Amino acid sequence: MSSEPSSEPISLATVLASFTERWSPRIVTTVNDYDVRVAKVEGEHVWHVHDHTDEFFLVLSGELHIALREPSGERTVVLPQGSLFTVPRGTEHKPYAPAPTEILLLEPTGTLTVGDRHDEVPAHVDATTGHALS
Repeated sequence: MSSEPSSEPISLATVLASFTERWSPRIVTTVNDYDVRVAKVEGEHVWHVHDHTDEFFLVLSGELHIALREPSGERTVVLPQGSLFTVPRGTEHKPYAPAPTEILLLEPTGTLTVGDRHDEVPAHVDATTGHALS
């Protein structure tokens, strides 16, 4: 399977069953100049900023918390299964999953998972532009 648009339906369950790594997204397909990525997440990510793009999150299973540092202060949005949220470009944010969670992300191709600026990346976070499916 490649990250090129597919001429056949893609099963997200099959894709998600094909890997176990946390915070290491897989590119499922592309839409125009965007990657559709899925990831398994648990624990904390890293504070980071995407200077030039919004970041779209859809929770497929579990629950995702996203801490945001906004001009009005810091807040956290909680996304239960089936919820989505877009972090606006230029907003410092830090995803956190209290338990195993599966998410879908929509980002411009080549977007780094730790953004353009970030805190020190912990060993359990994969700083990547996404991995192709095998």
